[in-house]
Amino acid sequence: MQYHFSILALLSILFFFIRVGYADDNTVKFDENYVITWGNDHVLSSNQDTEIQLSMDKSSGGGFGSKLNYGTGFFNMRMKLPDKDSAGVVTAYYLTSKGNKHDELDFEFLGNREGKPISLQTNVFAGGVGNREQRVILWFDPSADFHNYRILWNQHQIVFYVDDIPIRVFKNNTNIGVGYPSQAMKIEASLWDGDSWATDGGQTKINWSMAPFKAHFQGFDISGCPKTDSNNNNNNNEDCFLPEHWWNLEKYWTLDSKQKTDLKNVRKKYMNYDYCSDRNRYPMPPPECLVNN
Repeated sequence: MQYHFSILALLSILFFFIRVGYADDNTVKFDENYVITWGNDHVLSSNQDTEIQLSMDKSSGGGFGSKLNYGTGFFNMRMKLPDKDSAGVVTAYYLTSKGNKHDELDFEFLGNREGKPISLQTNVFAGGVGNREQRVILWFDPSADFHNYRILWNQHQIVFYVDDIPIRVFKNNTNIGVGYPSQAMKIEASLWDGDSWATDGGQTKINWSMAPFKAHFQGFDISGCPKTDSNNNNNNNEDCFLPEHWWNLEKYWTLDSKQKTDLKNVRKKYMNYDYCSDRNRYPMPPPECLVNN
C-alpha cells in the first residue's frame, strides 16, 4: 500500500509540473492559438500543424501572431533558424502591444555569413521608449536544431532565456521612474529583410542566391494570462498579477543562485553589446542599468 501511494504521489507531482509549464507541449496545433499575419505564401505548416516554416525571398518574408493579447506569462517558442549564409536576415520572436506608446519585448536573431556566429539581440520597450538593446553571441549553432526561447513577464521582472539559461533580466523599477511594460501584448514571430542594419551595421548584405531563407517554429501552447476583447483594458492588468498564475509565484520574482551564476557567465563570455555600457549613446547610464546588472 505504501509503495502504491508513493507511485501515485510521484505521478501527481509529475502532472503538476507538466501543468505549470516545466514540460513543453509540442502537440498543440498552430491554429489553436495563432494565425498567419502576413506573407501567406511564405508560411508552410507541417507535422499535422504542429510546426510552421517561415520563408523569405526577394518578394516577401512572413509572420504569424497570437489570437489573443496577454497581460503576463511565461512564453516559450521552439525555433530553428535559417542555415548557411543568412547575413542580413532577421528572425524575430517577440511580444508587442499597439499604438505610439507601445510596450514590446524582443528576441531578434541577426543572421551572419556561413561559419560566423549569430547574434541574439534583445530589447525592451515601455510606453514607446526602447533603445535598450543587448546582444549576445550564441554558444551553439541555432540553425542545426530546435532550441527554446522563453520570456518570463510578471509584475516583478522580465527574464529572457535561451533554453533554461537566463541571458537578460529587466527588473520593475517604476519606483525610480523607469518605465515597465504593463500593457497587454500579442505574441509575434516573423522572418524579414534586415539588410540595412542587422549584420555588421548593414555593411554585410543579404546573399539572395541563398534564398529562400527558412526558419522553423514549434511549441504553440501558451502559458499566459489572456486578455479578451471584453477585459483587455491595457491600463488594468491586476487580474494577471494574481498568484493563481504560476509565473507570479514568489519563486519567479528573482533568479535563484544557479540562474544568477548562469547569467553572469553569459554576460562575461558571450555579450558583445550592452546599451548600458555605450557611452556614445548614454554618457550617463540610464537609471535601470545599475539595478538590472
